[in-house]
Amino acid sequence: MRLTKNFTQREFRSKDGAKMPLDVLDNIKELACNLQVLRDLLGESIKINSGYRSEAHNKDVGGVKTSKHTKGLAADIRVKDLDTDDLYLLIESLINEGDMKEGGLGVYDTFVHYDIRGTRARWNYKKY
Repeated sequence: MRLTKNFTQREFRSKDGAKMPLDVLDNIKELACNLQVLRDLLGESIKINSGYRSEAHNKDVGGVKTSKHTKGLAADIRVKDLDTDDLYLLIESLINEGDMKEGGLGVYDTFVHYDIRGTRARWNYKKY
């Protein structure tokens, strides 16, 4: 199922093959719309490393019990040839300009976490 011009539901599926509940799908659609803003600005594809996670898969990967991934509110993303610090700052800028929804934003060595929780949360887990 196509969610936006460039994103499909398949990209956000739980890696364990669990079915995506309808309420989660609604959240994934909103998340994809926000990521589409970023995609349009970059003109480059965005790799979804992790989108929705079933409770079982979240536990298997060591996710926290309150993970936004289990509600379809979060994605861990990367963009080829773009440093995660630069990706983080670009998303922060789009949030500040009101073009992307406020939420959680975390930078890691190989990906950036973005979620649409609706309240500001920031963290840095890069190993410099």
